[in-house]
Amino acid sequence: MFFDNWSDFFAMGGYGFYVWLAYAVSFIALLLLTLQSYRAKKRIFAEIRHERQRAQRLQTMKGRESL
Repeated sequence: MFFDNWSDFFAMGGYGFYVWLAYAVSFIALLLLTLQSYRAKKRIFAEIRHERQRAQRLQTMKGRESL
């Protein structure tokens, strides 16, 4: 290990604030990207489900009109 103790590890030779801040910003960005992707996926699947139901209703109405 390059550091003698945990305090030196967290201090990172005086650059600890910047190093850990960069890790935090990166983690938060990845977390937000994951959440946004999950929400977009749910919204797209809901739209697909809605369009399928609409198409089925239209098909049913066409069947009734031909009778």
